[in-house]
Amino acid sequence: MADALSNTAENRALDWLMGTSTTAPTLPLKVALVTANGSDSAAGTESTGGSYARKNLAVGASSSGATSNSADIVWTGMPAGTIVGVEIWDSAGTPIRWWYGALTTPRTLASGDECRFPAGALAVSLA
Repeated sequence: MADALSNTAENRALDWLMGTSTTAPTLPLKVALVTANGSDSAAGTESTGGSYARKNLAVGASSSGATSNSADIVWTGMPAGTIVGVEIWDSAGTPIRWWYGALTTPRTLASGDECRFPAGALAVSLA
């Protein structure tokens, strides 16, 4: 997911780099699965049903403008549907969407299936 920051994330990153006041994301960050991808300004259509819920995201230290999930992210008991992308949200009372991106290969799931991103599979970069 190269350079797929939401408008909010772009503005906050630029504010931080320029030394103006900004607010960091409320941790933990959460990964959402989407059935229709969003854009810089609009969230995608999040999966619903089954036992689906956003999952915590743990990442390693960034290197060369990139990082990835440091632990497996696993959803069980998924609803039937096709997952086409992911979004990264914070845990604020009113969550903020920070990142979004399409999957290289969409994942079609049957009701009750597992959806898994092994450690290192969810890569995020600014490059």
